[in-house]
Amino acid sequence: MTVTSPDTAARAAAILSRPVTINGLTVPNRIAMAPMTRMFSPGGVPGEDVVSYYSRRAAAGVGLIVTEGTYVGHESAGLSDRVPRFHGEEQLAGWAKVAEAVHAAGGTIVPQLWHIGMVREQGQAPYPEAPAVGPSGVRTDGTEGKGKAMTQADIDDVVGAFARAAADAERIGFDGVELHGAHGYLIDQFLWSGTNRRTDAYGGDPVARARFAAEIVAAVRDAVSPEFPVVFRYSQWKQDAYDARLAETPQELEAILAPLAEAGVDAFHASTRRYWLPEFDDSDLNLAGWTKKLTGRPAITVGSVGLNGEFLKAFQGQGAELGSIDNLLDRMERDEFDLVAVGRALLQDPEWAAKVLAGRFDELTPYEAASLQTLS
Repeated sequence: MTVTSPDTAARAAAILSRPVTINGLTVPNRIAMAPMTRMFSPGGVPGEDVVSYYSRRAAAGVGLIVTEGTYVGHESAGLSDRVPRFHGEEQLAGWAKVAEAVHAAGGTIVPQLWHIGMVREQGQAPYPEAPAVGPSGVRTDGTEGKGKAMTQADIDDVVGAFARAAADAERIGFDGVELHGAHGYLIDQFLWSGTNRRTDAYGGDPVARARFAAEIVAAVRDAVSPEFPVVFRYSQWKQDAYDARLAETPQELEAILAPLAEAGVDAFHASTRRYWLPEFDDSDLNLAGWTKKLTGRPAITVGSVGLNGEFLKAFQGQGAELGSIDNLLDRMERDEFDLVAVGRALLQDPEWAAKVLAGRFDELTPYEAASLQTLS
């Protein structure tokens, strides 16, 4: 890693080692593991290799593990039988072992609950007969006719699936849940005007487009204990629409986030591709910074932390060089946001948190795309 100031090591230890509270959960430091789909769970069941994968990072100092996306119990939720599910006796038993191991290693953990919506193609596992569903049957690229617009019964079913998954998470020992409302998946498809063309109560202005998400949050909040944290992840960009935006101004963003906070979100995870970029004109605040300012809730930032190079290129076989974290430390010192989620750097090096907290920057290794192929 490039150390751009002589006191980076001391600052990293002082700033990142502070505990932070999210509702009833105290996270021991400010480092989180970002959710990254791995597809190492045949039949949707996380095995012992998945247990070790997460517990290694908790043992090395990651304060909060956010798991890879896990499908909720709705037949149209996913597209692979190797992505873990958060429903089913065997699947939940596997996740209980993950939570137990992370706690034994000194960390905290939340599952990311996920429904992919119109990203799905009919014929894909785990339920090949299930159709793709979304707010308007429209994909993020604007194409139509490959899925169905959700009825009220469909909406109610999905809301119930998220609530059941959250209740199961608390029951089997997790510390909270994260709802995946980012990157062009189902919840985000409702939030974004590009995929939400509804004319009923779930479409129209930003508040109406946020109704589906708010109903999920409220149902989850009702299904778990009052002190059980509910985190909501969202983004402006989509998987194949990098320039997409939910909001062009802070006022538009507040219109979307306020109903979610009111419904029961305890913290927001603001997903960006490069955390250091300002979100709106005339301010240096990034998306997480604006989120915290507008809602008063704790915020998690993410996006190429500790690396130079855009993260989506990782899936095209490209690596990335190490980069400075001085800018990150400056922002955290100003309390712009509360936690930082680390993705590829932590995927490459399970000891990343321990090395950074101890100032061992010379021991960090550049990201290599080959790390995607293992659960090291």
